Amino acid sequence: MKKRTNITNDIIKTTIGALKNNEFEVWYVENCYQAEEVFWKEIFAKEEHSTVSWGDSLTLHATGILPKLKDRDDVQLIETFGEHFTREEKMINRKKALLSDLFLTGSNAVTSNGQLINLDMVGNRVGGITYGPEKVVIFVGVNKIVESIDEGMKRVKEIAAPLNAKRHSEFKMPCQVTGQCMDCNSPDRICNVWTITEKAYPKGRIKVILIDEALGL
Repeated sequence: MKKRTNITNDIIKTTIGALKNNEFEVWYVENCYQAEEVFWKEIFAKEEHSTVSWGDSLTLHATGILPKLKDRDDVQLIETFGEHFTREEKMINRKKALLSDLFLTGSNAVTSNGQLINLDMVGNRVGGITYGPEKVVIFVGVNKIVESIDEGMKRVKEIAAPLNAKRHSEFKMPCQVTGQCMDCNSPDRICNVWTITEKAYPKGRIKVILIDEALGL
């Protein structure tokens, strides 16, 4: 994976401290391999998780955790993606995912003040972060660190959202062509639901694994 370029150690240290002050449980690791180790040893092994689900995240996929969860007999994995599901089945499973014991996903941005910023199409990913699942694990690269909420929203609109739109060729949006947000009215628009998570509640419910790599969009 590409190493970080413009994120200094001081910024990372400040971000970790702010996240902890905001009641998130935080781990800082060098790479995806270490992120996976932390997940299995420090999170998964310490509590019983009979149902697990996830929200779409390229960073999560990079860790290699999902295929291993699918192979486990002691976990009911609530799958919310896959060509073998109809759209109706996906929507049903996304509702079920909100009742899971453990919900895994990424974050579009993290401020150095310890806030999570996310933008969704349907809201199932941000819904899982904010309410429902007993525990949430956020996997995020240091490239997602920004100075403020405004900078985070700018990052999402200018970088993450257009790139994410290009991943979905089944949808038609102007940003897929222009490479920038057009604040469109497309019926396929993927930018519909903003969330800003100021603090984890209850304390430690949301766990953040901050990875010292440039990951995701």
